[in-house]
Formats: sequence, structure tokens, C-alpha cells
Amino acid sequence: MAGGGLRLTWSRRQVLGASLAVLGAGLLETKEASAFGEEGAFNPRPLLTGNARWEGVRTTAPGQWAMELERRTSAPSRRSPKPVRADEPVLLAEPFVLWGGDADIPPLTAREVSGLWRFIALGGILLVDDFAPETGAFTRAVKRELGRVIPEGAAIPIGPENVVFRSFYLMQRAVGRVEGTRELQAIVRGGLPQVIFSAHDLCGALAQGEGGPSVAITPGSDRQRELAIRLCVNIAMYVLCSNYKDDQVHAPFLMRRRASGDDGAPGGARSPGRP
Repeated sequence: MAGGGLRLTWSRRQVLGASLAVLGAGLLETKEASAFGEEGAFNPRPLLTGNARWEGVRTTAPGQWAMELERRTSAPSRRSPKPVRADEPVLLAEPFVLWGGDADIPPLTAREVSGLWRFIALGGILLVDDFAPETGAFTRAVKRELGRVIPEGAAIPIGPENVVFRSFYLMQRAVGRVEGTRELQAIVRGGLPQVIFSAHDLCGALAQGEGGPSVAITPGSDRQRELAIRLCVNIAMYVLCSNYKDDQVHAPFLMRRRASGDDGAPGGARSPGRP
């Protein structure tokens, strides 16, 4: 993996405090800083900018993501993620945020630009999930605005050779509600993906209603939805422990699963890429 065995900057609250001191952020209250990372739980918080609200059929996706992670791995998660705004100090309290949408967005305010810059500077990981990849308007708008946040950052394709595709399941391609491109895109900083772009509508694949999945898969199959969930699990595991080979919490669990050939798929199916 390029960049070596990085341990996620946000994995220790002591590191957060030191980083904030260096940056002179002054945004977190003592209570917030001391609580950060206490449980090391994955929290897929939706990111909001401008007047956006977290609503619609995909609102269940973050909770479902957390539940699938717990069910399939030994990793803890928070099953009721709360939306967070880009200009709120609480943005800096967790290492991950999900920015999803299906259309163009208004320009970020100066406070939103500053908040996102601090989040990324501290090592936070941002997933950009396009709910309407058929048009790509949301992805283009986010890239435009992120150009104001980290002007030096340009997205590049990442595929099966990248740790995101093998942090838990061995994935041969990206997939979501739509098959989309085989690769993800990412802004890589320090040798590791820090902003990940999905043109696959992962939230659409995750969302559940009372009667089952809320959004139809295209072209449509249970297998496609299963692979989309696996990719989400991989992203979560990457956030929790960037270099899973060095992770001391989950390593024994991962080794047992690999030794038994059980990857958590229904019916005991093996991960893609396994013999």
C-alpha cells in the first residue's frame, strides 16, 4: 500500500488534542475533545451544507450501514448517526462524514470551507456519494467546492489494489445501487485516500424501509446489493483502522474468518477474488 502503514490520525483522542493545539483551531470545547474517539465506534454521519436537510428514502442508510458493520465484523458502530453541518464545531468530533446528494449545490460559505479544511487537515475521511450518478451533477459540484477547500487535491482512480477494496472483503470492483464505474475516485493525501468519491449511490443500496430495501437496484440483483454492502463495510473498516494488517483489535477476528473461508455472505459465499 502506498504511503506505508499509517494508523488513522483520528484513532486516538490524545492525537486529536495535539493536532488541534498545533492548528490552533479553538473550535472544540473541552468536553467535546475529551469525548472524541472514546469508544472507537464507526459513526457514518451525513454532512449538510447550505440549507440542505437530511430527508427522503435514503435517511435510513447510515443506520443500516452501522448495523451491517456490526453484524459482519467485530467493529463497534453507532446505529443512530446524526447529521452534522460543515460549519459546526462538532464536525471535528468524529473522523468520518458522508456527503451525499443528487444535484448541484450552492457555493460553500467561508465558514463551511474553513470547517471542511480543518476536518481534512486533522485527517478526517470524507465519502462523497452521488445519489444520481447518471447525471453526475452532484459530484461535479462537490469537486468544484472542494477545490476551494484543498486546492492542491485532485481526484484519481483507485481500484482493487487499494486498501479500500481489501480492508475486510476482497473486492474486484466498486458497485452500489448502480453498477457504475469499476473504480472509485479519491483525493490521496499522505499516500492514502482521504476524500473518496462514489458514482454508485451506496446509500441507495443500503436504505431500508418497513418492507425491505427502499430503492431499486439497477440493473438489479440481490448479489449487486450484497456487493454494495460489502464495499460499505470495507470503507468503514478503512476508517477505523487504515492499515488493517496492523490493526490489533480486529486482526484475530479477521484471521479466523479468513481461515474458515467465511466472509459473512448469505449462504457462506466467498468474497470476490477468493479462489
